[in-house]
Amino acid sequence: MRSQEIRKQFLEFFKSKKHTIVPSAPMVIKDDPTLMFTNAGMNQFKEYFLGNSKPKSKRVTDTQKCLRVSGKHNDLEEVGHDTYHHTMFEMLGNWSFGDYFKKEAINWAWELLTEVYGINPENLYVSVFEGTEDKDNLQLDSEALELWKKIVSEEHIIYGNKKDNFWEMGDQGPCGPSSEIHIDLRSEEEKAKVPGRDLVNRDHPLVVEIWNLVFIQYNRKANGDLEELPAKHIDTGMGFERLCMVLQNKKSNYDTDVFTPLISEIEKITNSKYGKSEEINVAIRVIADHVRAVAFSIADGQLPSNTGAGYVIRRILRRAIRYGFTFLKIREAFIYKLIPVLSEQMGSAFPELINQKELISNVIREEEASFLRTLEQGLILLDDLMRTAKTKKISGEKAFELYDTYGFPIDLTSLILRENGFELDEAGFQKELQKQKDRSRKATQVSAGDWVELNPLESNAFIGYDQLEAEVKIARYRTVESRKKGKAYQIVLTQTPFYPEGGGQVGDTGILMSSEGEVVEIQDTKKENNLIVHFTSKLPENPDADFKAIVNSTERAKTAANHSATHLLHQALRHVLGKHVEQKGSMVQSEYLRFDFSHFSKVSDEELEKVEKFVNERIREQLRLEEKRNMSYQDALEQGAIALFGEKYGDAVRAIRFGDSMELCGGTHVGNTADIWYFKIVGESSVASGIRRIEAITGTAALEYFENQDRILEEIKSGLKSAGDPVKAVQNLQEENAELKKQVESLLKDKAKNLKSELKQEVKSINGVNFLAKKVDLDAAALKDLAYQLGDELENLFVIFGTEQNGKALLTCYISKNLTSEKDLNAGTIVRELGKYIQGGGGGQPFFATAGGKNPGGINEALQNAESYLK
Repeated sequence: MRSQEIRKQFLEFFKSKKHTIVPSAPMVIKDDPTLMFTNAGMNQFKEYFLGNSKPKSKRVTDTQKCLRVSGKHNDLEEVGHDTYHHTMFEMLGNWSFGDYFKKEAINWAWELLTEVYGINPENLYVSVFEGTEDKDNLQLDSEALELWKKIVSEEHIIYGNKKDNFWEMGDQGPCGPSSEIHIDLRSEEEKAKVPGRDLVNRDHPLVVEIWNLVFIQYNRKANGDLEELPAKHIDTGMGFERLCMVLQNKKSNYDTDVFTPLISEIEKITNSKYGKSEEINVAIRVIADHVRAVAFSIADGQLPSNTGAGYVIRRILRRAIRYGFTFLKIREAFIYKLIPVLSEQMGSAFPELINQKELISNVIREEEASFLRTLEQGLILLDDLMRTAKTKKISGEKAFELYDTYGFPIDLTSLILRENGFELDEAGFQKELQKQKDRSRKATQVSAGDWVELNPLESNAFIGYDQLEAEVKIARYRTVESRKKGKAYQIVLTQTPFYPEGGGQVGDTGILMSSEGEVVEIQDTKKENNLIVHFTSKLPENPDADFKAIVNSTERAKTAANHSATHLLHQALRHVLGKHVEQKGSMVQSEYLRFDFSHFSKVSDEELEKVEKFVNERIREQLRLEEKRNMSYQDALEQGAIALFGEKYGDAVRAIRFGDSMELCGGTHVGNTADIWYFKIVGESSVASGIRRIEAITGTAALEYFENQDRILEEIKSGLKSAGDPVKAVQNLQEENAELKKQVESLLKDKAKNLKSELKQEVKSINGVNFLAKKVDLDAAALKDLAYQLGDELENLFVIFGTEQNGKALLTCYISKNLTSEKDLNAGTIVRELGKYIQGGGGGQPFFATAGGKNPGGINEALQNAESYLK
């Protein structure tokens, strides 16, 4: 079967067992502080396992796109070296939320594998949890064992330990024993030598786990204790890529049609051959795997960046680039060319790949070009390290600087050093890396206690669309310890008017006031696994008292104005620039708004003016807010509502309309566009290739902006001593300045011409090289011109000038081109090394380079040391 058929057959099987087929959640997680990415099929259902909300269907099935870059068997640096682990993968799953349990899960799994897919039962092994003798004192999972005994012989049942057969969501939360199903894909000859049961969980490439059936029956508390859950759940996960390997009779995931179209395209683009050597095989597997991870992440809204989830995506992409650079010898961007094949191959199951194809290609191409420049610069720096090294061992500290400051991969550093007869102090590098990790961990380490339950949650907990004050009680609270901020508290209210951070809008602030008059400040509000959590630095003296929750109405009103303005801005951009514009992210707070959108070029001043005018016209039209809650998602789309990419929508949605602008949105808004008062764009910039950003202000912030501009204008008029037209006065100054600059340049040229004759007399010959080191009083442009003139008139010239300009030091180095090869002189290297005397640095080409620094007092010492390069 082709992979599309295998996926479809899985979903249809569980649909026949009364399961609802649900779409995959985005791979990028937005409302769970414990995770950056969906790393397991159960992530989108955590709120049900935690009891925070009730599912509409007690039985569901899906294929979930997942990303793993750490954990058991899945360290990023290992992916590609074996044939069955991946960064991005699909997890096929069936779920029961308090409905069926072990009997059905086990029987259906066996039925699907052996009867529907036709897998030989003799090749399958199952495991059951053997129990523990630790503080948990868990017993053998005898219920699962007896169920399996009715299906398979005892020779095919394995007793697994806690590491392999007890699944936990994290340090806290729902957990339970599991039964894994493994398959032996070896030849009959190999099976005769070593039984398959002896190779289960031994990292054998052909004896692999394909399905894990998790029986969620406990809750792990913050103190480590286990308690029985009142409702039992089923959580299963089967690796789609591995299942395809089994059903297509392959020995590697990469030999299935999940990967072969990508591998063929890589071979074509790079002119390489999969199977030619292990190095090439690994490189192609890495690229084929990683392009999927990066493409799906970008499609779900996560662009590569230097922090958080964006850094993970950039790291994955850069690993693919460097494998192409090192082993396939590719020196130009090429990974982006794989996106058409990927979108054609997987777009039917994941249409976001087709919808975002152009954006994904643009972003990857830009990232590739940027990193290839980094690699080129890193190679120069590494060459300098080897050339100036006193021993054949490069310190770990130096290698870490290359890795941390310049982004040069450590494995590439190690490879290049070995090729040139050098050794890397790997222990020293790991020491520096660990220091960095420790600093990061100390800065971010947070531990949360168990929830203390006080009162039941109300069914519709958020009431903040209609009221900013409410009579409430505390439903639950917990203590949070942070190395950075110390002790704090998180509070869940029975109902709340506080809007939780989401959809780009910041969370509300305000106060809780008890019936006794005690006031507790609410510093932030967020959503976690469908719970609205309020952040505070102290706990009320009596947490079980009655409270009034009061939102900071001034901040809410400003934020709402900015949020409504983003909707009008989105409409304006599509009107002015075209329907290709799509929102790619936003930040809405009380002071300003930020809006990211897809567009292929810089937005011109004229276009920005049109956008601004369009929005302000809608404000002056005084459009009333039309809000529809609990609207059918499909009905909303049919009525023209815009759904944002990377967002997870339920069956019922909230639609916001201002005139012709209609979007699905959970944020807070003004009742009338007149409440926005005025919209002013204050910035337009690039975020990534094909992504632009507009920053803007409204209301009070816009008024303050205009008042400040008026003050600046008055100061300019005062400084110009012009009561008339300040624009004309500035133009006159510019014309005068241009004329004076021409005169200064002419004088400097005359000065350089006279100086050239004097300097030629000071040139001395050292080992066949005409050498000159001199401090002169000229600017950078005149120095460059003088150096080139001397180079035209004198052969074999090595000249270095020093000058002081505006309190800064500048070194200029010129070397005749023949000397760069004959004498192995490099102007870029020389100024970079001499730059330490002026507390700076620089670089350039081998025949001309400059360095700047903040210590003019070091110029003479730098010039004195220049002669050493000829001895």
